[in-house]
Amino acid sequence: MTERVSSTAFTAAERRAMRRAVALAATVGVPLGPNPRVGCVLLDDDGAVVAEGHHRGAGSPHAEADALARAGGEARGTTAVVTLEPCNHTGRTGPCAEALVAAGVRRVVYAQPDPNPVARGGGETLRAAGVDVAHGLLADEARELNRVWTFAVERHRPFVTWKFATTLDGRSAAADGTSRWVSSTAARRDTHRLRALCDTMLVGTNTVAVDDPELTVRDDEGQPLAHQPLRAVMGERDLDPARRVLDDRAETVRLRTRDPHEALAALWSRGRQHVFLEGGPTLAAAFVTAGLVDRIVAYVAPMFLGAGLASVADLGITTIAQALRPTVTDVTVLAGVEDDEEPNVRLTLAPHRPDGG
Repeated sequence: MTERVSSTAFTAAERRAMRRAVALAATVGVPLGPNPRVGCVLLDDDGAVVAEGHHRGAGSPHAEADALARAGGEARGTTAVVTLEPCNHTGRTGPCAEALVAAGVRRVVYAQPDPNPVARGGGETLRAAGVDVAHGLLADEARELNRVWTFAVERHRPFVTWKFATTLDGRSAAADGTSRWVSSTAARRDTHRLRALCDTMLVGTNTVAVDDPELTVRDDEGQPLAHQPLRAVMGERDLDPARRVLDDRAETVRLRTRDPHEALAALWSRGRQHVFLEGGPTLAAAFVTAGLVDRIVAYVAPMFLGAGLASVADLGITTIAQALRPTVTDVTVLAGVEDDEEPNVRLTLAPHRPDGG
């Protein structure tokens, strides 16, 4: 059976169902983990919703299995609208492609092909069983929903978000080393929001020695969240065992290397997909020059220091023609929370890569 990918191959009901499936996949509260976010909606011949489901984290039923369980015998003859190609392998749960066939689903429409070589192939399994299959509906929306997961699977390394706070003249600390607080309360709260979207916090040994960060994710009241990212400390020097990053508030791993490629490979081997880089200027420069920064988030405070620690160390640039020019994708003004605080500006940027990624 020929697979159809043209937008004209889809019905209005399937389009509505895919938008709903994307919304289900994005359900707030689903814990981060190694699996993508997936939603599924089952439609009858009239385009009415029979059942819907979504994945709730590693070890839980996949979206298709969740929807099929809710539909029961009514799943037979339905169209399954899914944000990701149904999986074709047995892991903690069985193959979704086989489950759809066994349930008697007549047609499957999925948005994004599965980039995982272990799991992909569900579309072929479905077609071989006589199921009508089409894909490509809202593919960009589905891919954006799982942007980090897709990137990590395709690149075989974690996605790296580099975050830093800076003054208007590019300083992250004053000449005497003081840096609390370059960023505002609102910016620090926003940082914790972004930290919660990652599975790994990465700093260098110098940051641990000088700043003694705890590297936990906290709410607006300063209380730690129940789920904490892995804390990773990169560098060869030994750490003072009294440093807060070594406490029991979250797991910590030592990466005894100065090579960003080696560090990311070690984290990838642990199943990590999204690294939040919060180290100092030297570590940042190492990742930037290695081409291993995938998103930049900069909090700019309305102040000048004139001297002090630069936001990033030497990048080997000697002329303006060599300047790195990331693309600005978002500019947001974060209003001051305290009475004496000025607004900060959050810049989100996408680096340019020679490979176009």
